[in-house]
Amino acid sequence: MKISAQLAVWLCAVFCLICLGAAITAFSGAPTIPDPAEREASYGYAAFYAFLALVSAVFGVLSRMIVKGKFGAVE
Repeated sequence: MKISAQLAVWLCAVFCLICLGAAITAFSGAPTIPDPAEREASYGYAAFYAFLALVSAVFGVLSRMIVKGKFGAVE
């Protein structure tokens, strides 16, 4: 399945926002968890979702650069 670069920009933006929401929720809820092991696991999940948001943002920016023609002519 092929998707256009413009669609990739929007899909990356949506995925980034979803991952950021999950990361913020996990980071903000972690201090209220009484068990230290579960708290550390929550921070790990939050960091993973923050990483996914970062990767999605990078690929979104790259897709946007493709749309604008920064890497050469689009065929």
